[in-house]
Amino acid sequence: MYNIKNILVALDLSDIDDTLINYASFIAESLKVEKVYFVHNIKKYEISALFEEQLKDLNLDDLIGDELNEKVEKKFKAPVEWEVLISEDPYSESLINYIVNKYEIQLAIIGNKNKVRGTGVVSGKLLRMLKCNILSIPKNAKPEITNIWAGADFSSASKKVFELTEILQNSTNANAKAVHVYNMPIQFSPYIPKENLDIKIEKHLRERYEKFIKKLHLKRELELEIIPGKDTGVAEKLQIKAQTSKVDLIILGDKGGNTFSSLLVGSVTEELFNQDLEVPLWITK
Repeated sequence: MYNIKNILVALDLSDIDDTLINYASFIAESLKVEKVYFVHNIKKYEISALFEEQLKDLNLDDLIGDELNEKVEKKFKAPVEWEVLISEDPYSESLINYIVNKYEIQLAIIGNKNKVRGTGVVSGKLLRMLKCNILSIPKNAKPEITNIWAGADFSSASKKVFELTEILQNSTNANAKAVHVYNMPIQFSPYIPKENLDIKIEKHLRERYEKFIKKLHLKRELELEIIPGKDTGVAEKLQIKAQTSKVDLIILGDKGGNTFSSLLVGSVTEELFNQDLEVPLWITK
């Protein structure tokens, strides 16, 4: 069962910081966490030599720390303890991983900024490196959860997805639906008759879902929506359908194991990040 006590929020002094602070405040209050750490990494090696002379007598750590403390003080409204951490590391991913381990972080909130200028910390490396949950937030995300899609591929990773979904439903009164996007493996499709193929696959998937959901003993059983990927990729199809369905949170497992889907890190997860996903994406670990 999930017990999120400590949250890390990665800030980089770009426009998305306000969104991340507001969303962190919402999550911290909803889940009644114990502490939130706001982290900024100063990459001094990126500062142009043109400004070295002007900055040599300034303490950037103090200046940036004061700015972020003031911003968090203004934006973070949850009755939760918080702290701003400033550091210097050539690699933001390594720094975040260190803080996650040192402070026993259960959730890292990061910005999905494919359309926004900023240093950025979202990468396949970070997704694989961190042992905690990761919540990627687009710039215009509102601090609310009303409509959740829980990615289901019937693997053990899906169990965590459904446990988290139930916790968030209890905390926010959000609606939720289980979602499975499938693509027929291309190496098999030329040999499989097309007649009634989608009907057969959907019947098979619903039977698997019924067996899977019974093992979880959840208090809230979720309706399953099956989405055929067709000619588009799973991630692209998931994004399009989520936006038209006004979903405001997608939850996926970090690993999967189903013949027809690939809801796992290294494929759909990274693809969603790279497609400028306009819906918050929560990866369970």
